[in-house]
Amino acid sequence: MQSVSSALLLFSLLFLSQEYGALGTETLRHAAAISAGLCQTHPTDLVFILDSSRSVRPSEYEQVKVFVSKVIESLNVGPNATRVGVVNYASQVKNEVSLKTHRNKAALLKAVSKIEPLSTGTMTGLAIQFAINVAFSEGEGGRVRSPDVSKVAIIVTDGRPQDNVKDVSARAREAGIEMFAIGVGRVDMHTLRQIASEPLEEHTDYVESYSFIEKLALKFQEAFCVSDLCATGDHDCEQICVSTPGSYKCACNDSFTLQEDGKTCSACSAKAADVVFLIDGSKSVRPENFELVKKFINQIVDKLDVSETKSHVGLVQYSSSVRQEFPLGRFNTKKDLKEAVKKMSYMEKGTMTGQALRYLLDSSFTPNHGARPGVTKVGIVFTDGRSQDYIGEAAKKAKELGFKMYAVGVGNAVEDELKEIASEPIAEHYFYTADFKTINQIAKKLHFKECKEENPCECESIVKFNTKIEEDIAALTKKLDAVTKRIATLENRIV
Repeated sequence: MQSVSSALLLFSLLFLSQEYGALGTETLRHAAAISAGLCQTHPTDLVFILDSSRSVRPSEYEQVKVFVSKVIESLNVGPNATRVGVVNYASQVKNEVSLKTHRNKAALLKAVSKIEPLSTGTMTGLAIQFAINVAFSEGEGGRVRSPDVSKVAIIVTDGRPQDNVKDVSARAREAGIEMFAIGVGRVDMHTLRQIASEPLEEHTDYVESYSFIEKLALKFQEAFCVSDLCATGDHDCEQICVSTPGSYKCACNDSFTLQEDGKTCSACSAKAADVVFLIDGSKSVRPENFELVKKFINQIVDKLDVSETKSHVGLVQYSSSVRQEFPLGRFNTKKDLKEAVKKMSYMEKGTMTGQALRYLLDSSFTPNHGARPGVTKVGIVFTDGRSQDYIGEAAKKAKELGFKMYAVGVGNAVEDELKEIASEPIAEHYFYTADFKTINQIAKKLHFKECKEENPCECESIVKFNTKIEEDIAALTKKLDAVTKRIATLENRIV
């Protein structure tokens, strides 16, 4: 696929930040590639299954059609690319658009615009069975199941079904259909989870009303977009990103070595570090998000050089009280650490971040709890809300003692509190996202550089620096040439 240039991406990012608000940087970069029209889509048989029961007003159904159209607009529609079908259902099921009917995007969008609601009951199970038997069949344009062609169903519903969906959804998944479930308003969330594929957090979505459903289009545009991940910046390579079809691999500059994680680079042996996680387990986090937090912790563990002589990891959870899950040095392999993190149970209750910081000072980083003298101390605080006690004194003391403090906030976390916890420079030690589903992107950005720094006055370092600048200038010149050609092409199309 054609690379997306930096300048074109910047223009698209500015536009999309206005339209979509506070999305994560990686999400915006991906969206910019979509907006620039430079995404390719993996060959897919895609069927929308739309609830048009009497609870869905005509104006609301129009909003559903706008959502469907926005997803279609980002696709490569064609016989050998993506084929799209639309199933409309209420008490009965109607095959509005067959996978074989429309071979181009314009005809497909026109057909979607003409669909009318059926306005009767809600037979969701019947609609899924129809999709298996008819919509995805070879007779209706479905392709033979193979690794080269994905089969995807996107179900939009706003109520409790009048029939069983559990068994028929299981049959759909067994048939190789990836099931996404979108719920609106007073939908039954248990039903959505019965329909959706695993992992559920990636295959279920909820919006309070149909007026918000259009915003979900970006998620599916991203899911179907196969872009140059290196060009869009949607990667976590520390130094060099090498593009491969639909993916990438990481490499390092001369005199640097790629580490075991396949992402970070090192010019020397990693120093020993004692790393302690302080994890907010308050009631506002909610059980399903707490599972995402545990995945976040394990993403960071993967970045560390865990061994008896290098990185040791401790874990503390707090809510209205503080509980040590395990001290530093108890587990000396990544496998054992990650298993222990997975077993951590959710505390609930309040948010006493100040008390947790004092525990870090008075207990976690002491020899009695496994801390080693003369070893770098790293604290990672994760919270989703305002602290119910004072954090200032403990946060200040941690930094005065030389602890390297990272602050990660999500949702209702107070950014001023996060900045008060974070070490200097704050921009490198403080992270925030509005949504638990994007904390994995923060884990990608969080780097622990515990190597001894090279002397910047040494001639060898200066030569390396000059070489790097020259390489960057050459790369930027090449990208600017590409964007100039791209803009010229777009101008010609407009004319």
